[in-house]
Amino acid sequence: MKKLQDGFVIKVPGSTANLGPGFDSIGMAVSKYVTIFVSFAEEWTFTNVPPLVIKKEENILWKVCQELEKLWGVTSPPAHVWTMSDIPLARGLGSSAAAIVGAIEMMSVLCNKRLCPDEKLQLAAKFEGHADNVAASLYGGLVISTLKDGNWEYIKFPVDDIDLVAVVPDYEAKTKDSRQLLPKVLNFSDAVKGSSNANVMLGAFLQKKWDLAGKMMESDIFHEPYRQKLFPKLMELKKAAKSAGAFGVTLSGAGPTAICFCERGKSGKVIQKVGSEFPEHKVELLQVSKVGSEVHSNCLSHVASI
Repeated sequence: MKKLQDGFVIKVPGSTANLGPGFDSIGMAVSKYVTIFVSFAEEWTFTNVPPLVIKKEENILWKVCQELEKLWGVTSPPAHVWTMSDIPLARGLGSSAAAIVGAIEMMSVLCNKRLCPDEKLQLAAKFEGHADNVAASLYGGLVISTLKDGNWEYIKFPVDDIDLVAVVPDYEAKTKDSRQLLPKVLNFSDAVKGSSNANVMLGAFLQKKWDLAGKMMESDIFHEPYRQKLFPKLMELKKAAKSAGAFGVTLSGAGPTAICFCERGKSGKVIQKVGSEFPEHKVELLQVSKVGSEVHSNCLSHVASI
């Protein structure tokens, strides 16, 4: 038993990205979280709960902390960092993005940087390579982002009245590997078609025209046609989920997880149908996380069992 004192807690939601045609630009925060307990210490130590065999030098939190020290030209006070997460690794639910955001939040406090939300996004996107997942984890809700003149621009709007049914395979898919499945170029007419599908999908979300949103979700030409092999039964899943009431089904980020989008209160039949037809996968209900990353200071008087 160890009492955590003189520290702080960070909570960061996971995310689903792309939503079909919104490749590398649309992210949605989901109700899976990484929680980081930080207490000041004599030296840096990292503990994962439940235990995960991760070498310190391979820990995303530690690597981002080191890079930020170099970037800022500072030496952070050491800390003992306990990490708890229910975001599955390498499943397309933003585990690495959430860790990056958590590290930035932690170092912002430890180094007294007082970063504004936009500064956090620019840093997080620098480490992640793009902004869709990290923006959703930072801000919550549905976030659209783009890189303009070296700066990530974004807009957030809340999404209500939907449920998310996640279908999570028991195997991993590394983002860097799944990107190798994508084409190097698209012709101009395909790019126009793909971007217009994303535009209409966002408009449908704003007006809660769920059938149209689902239709556009499943009209992606940027990545899903090339990544379907990550979820070999994706077409069968779409058919089953939509027959039970889902309005759209897409790969989550780089996959292999798939997300079934349902109107609020209509997910029960989808869970039952998908669970019975795809028993080899984990099926669970998620919500849109309306709140992004949070830092709570001076609240570590509880006792944690490590």
